[in-house]
Parts: sequence; C-alpha cells; structure tokens
Amino acid sequence: MTRREALFRWANGFGGLALFGLLASCQPRGAQPPARSDHRRRVARARHVIFLYMDGGPSQIDTFDPKPRLAKEHGLPIKMKTPATQFNIGDKVMKSPYEFRRHGECGAAVSEIFPNMATCVDEMAIIRSMVSDHSEHTAANFFLHTGSGMPGRPSLGAWVTYGLGTESDDLPAFVVLDSGLIPLGGADCFGNGFLPTKFQGTVFRRGTTPVADVRRRELSAVLQRAKLELAGELNRAAIEPLAGTSELEAVIANYELAFRMQTAIPDLLEFRGESRATLASYGIDRKETETFGRQCLLARRLVERGVRFVQLLPPKLPEHNRWDQHSHLIEHHRTNALAVDKPIAGLIRDLRRRGLLEQTLIVWGGEFGRTPMAQEMAAGKNGRDHNPFGFTMWMAGGGIKPGTIYGETDEYGYYAVENPVHVHDLHATILHLLGIDHEQLTYRYGGRDFRLTDVYGDVVESILA
Repeated sequence: MTRREALFRWANGFGGLALFGLLASCQPRGAQPPARSDHRRRVARARHVIFLYMDGGPSQIDTFDPKPRLAKEHGLPIKMKTPATQFNIGDKVMKSPYEFRRHGECGAAVSEIFPNMATCVDEMAIIRSMVSDHSEHTAANFFLHTGSGMPGRPSLGAWVTYGLGTESDDLPAFVVLDSGLIPLGGADCFGNGFLPTKFQGTVFRRGTTPVADVRRRELSAVLQRAKLELAGELNRAAIEPLAGTSELEAVIANYELAFRMQTAIPDLLEFRGESRATLASYGIDRKETETFGRQCLLARRLVERGVRFVQLLPPKLPEHNRWDQHSHLIEHHRTNALAVDKPIAGLIRDLRRRGLLEQTLIVWGGEFGRTPMAQEMAAGKNGRDHNPFGFTMWMAGGGIKPGTIYGETDEYGYYAVENPVHVHDLHATILHLLGIDHEQLTYRYGGRDFRLTDVYGDVVESILA
C-alpha cells in the first residue's frame, strides 16, 4: 500500500467526515445552485449592480430631503415624541447648514454639497422613506448587506451571484473595492454566509495589485502554468477514486481562476487606454477625488468585463469617522461629499455614454440616516445621532424609473410617513430588476429554506420604469 492509498482509505473514517464537512461549502465552477428552478421567472432589466455604500449613515436632511421646519425651530426643543437614540444626547432642533436647490426636469431638491450629482437627478429614483430595523452601526450594516442584524448570513452580492452566476471567465463574480475603510461588522458584510464559498466577495484593496502580473514575464508565466498543470494531474489522480467529487473539483477550479486573474487584473487596472477627458470626469486629476474616482472608473471597467456585483467602500479621510458625524457635521459631511460627488456623477454619465446604464443598477446609500436634533450644539460641535426610522437612498439605471421622488418623511425628517420602503423591500426590488423572484431564490440550510428577504419584502413597483 502506498502512502497516498493509505491516506485515502483513512479518509473514510472520522477524519473524512470532518474533511467533507469543510469541503461541503465548495462547488465546481459553473455548477447550478440548488435553488428552486423557478426563481428567475421574470425578465431581467439589469445584468449588473454597482453598490455605492456610504458607510456611517449620511444625513438625509442635509443631502436629499430638505426640511424648512428645522430652520424655523433651530435651537428649540423638538416638538414631537422621539425614541431613545443611540447616544440619547440632545433634543434641540438643528437646521441644515447647507442650501438646497431644485434640479432637473423632476425638480428634485439637492444639497449644495452634491453639485455634480445634482445634475444627474433625472437619472435617479430618490427614495426618501427608507426604514431599517437597527440603529447601531454593526447590526445595521449586517441588516443592509444581508437582511439580518446578526452575522453569518449571505450578503446581497453573494445572493445575486448565487442566483445568476458569472459572465466573466477571468474575474470573480462579486468584487469589493476597498478605499481604506472596511465597515463595522467586517468581511461578513460581503461574505457568503452559509452559501458555498465561491459566492463571497473578493476584496481589491487600495494601492495593491491583488495578483501577480505575468504578462511581461514569460518565464514566470511558463513556470506557473507548469506548476498548475502538475497540481492538476495530482488532483485528478486523487479525484478518480472518488468518482469525480464535486467539492475537490471546486478547489481545482479556484486555482484555475486565480491563474487567469494574473493576466486579467493588470489589464483591468491599467488606465492608459482611458482619455484625459474620461479621467477628469471621474475626478482622477484632483487630489480630493482621485481615490474614489479611481474606484468608480474601476467599477465601470469591471462591469464591462462581466463582473456581476461591484461594491464600493468610501475613502478613508484624515480625522473623519466615515459619514458618522456625531460632531463637526458641517465640515465633515462637506468633505465626505467632495470625495465622492464628482466620481459618482462621472460614473453615471460614463455608463450612459457607453450604453451600459440600462443594464447596470446603481444603488447609493448608508445603513441609516441622522436625527434632526443636534448633539452638543452648545459646544458648537453640530453633530447628529443615528436615525433608522426615515432616511434616503437612491437608485439609477437598470430598469429604474428616472426622475422619480418616492416616499416622504415628516416635517422634521425623522419618520417615514408616506410609502415607507423597508430594507427587505429594497432587496426584493434589486433582485426583481435582476430578473429574480426574491421569494423563490432560496437555499436549504439547517433544515430550512433561507432567502435574502427572510419572510418579508415587497417590490417597489412605483420606482420601476
């Protein structure tokens, strides 16, 4: 008996049970997911998603949802009963420090901190009545990304790629572009949860090349191909006695994809073919917008190459706590907006110009909004607390009805009072636009058929084209 044969026989014991338990999370590339066969009964309007995640919770009343009453009652105690907030500090109304103006044919009011995005409102459906179940960052991040306030569930991007697969042979189906800030909750926000590991997000980190560039080193490429072929021969020899075990085939497929990425990624990251006008439209020619501008341009290039789901994380700025301004909101919201405003407008226009906007769904927003009351106004710190009861997100492209303003909050901007859109409804709508029935896209785990929207969620038909 050879050593390999001995190890194979022993693998049928208790050690084998543990091994196959670990390998159960893998599937061969291209395998059909064990979801219900009718989960794609609808015609898809979008083929790709770009999620512009504004980590920390932008203030809806300082961005896309102006409230004149705040100016009238600035500095006075709020005249409505409010729940306990995250830090429960301050009850005095604070007006928005920014001017709002109406833009586009739809007449949407947008804050002065978004002068470039304001020119794109006729492409957007602005939802002013978003509602979440959580007011703490980590739980709210999990909820927005996975539909559950607890870790361990598959993320939106994982569900999308599980349901639709990939259009690219050389790139992952789900890519996360990290500009320097991983959200609270960590990698679980774009993880695969209990889905097979092939559906988790692949993180491209700022300033690093994810894989080696073998294009200009022919000897290196030959050596790596030889190593890969040798590993393939050994793996096939191990698979034959197991009659083609799919879990092991999945591992082999991952090595093949990694090899192909070594050629695809350097081409992807090379912007020399882009015109100066295109680079300038993304703000890559300016220090304040260069980081997020590069991510937005990279998102467009990923979509062009068939990547199914791209998530962008906001850039890390000195002395800023993401969009989470409990103090110094006036200065920091303006700086955060400056970093992303021009790149996002450039992305929308570039996708439209290239005929990609119709098939690419763009989603913008954070995990919740902010309160109309100030924190420590007397100290001049002008911040706002967390508010999950009524906030703003917007969507564009990919089957969205352009120039739409949907939902409404009360006069203070605290509660959604007209056409509330729950996070489960948002998820159901995104899947619907991709041609997926959110009630049918399921995965059996622990004896139960799980889905992204749990047992909730309605498609928001009024924002669809």
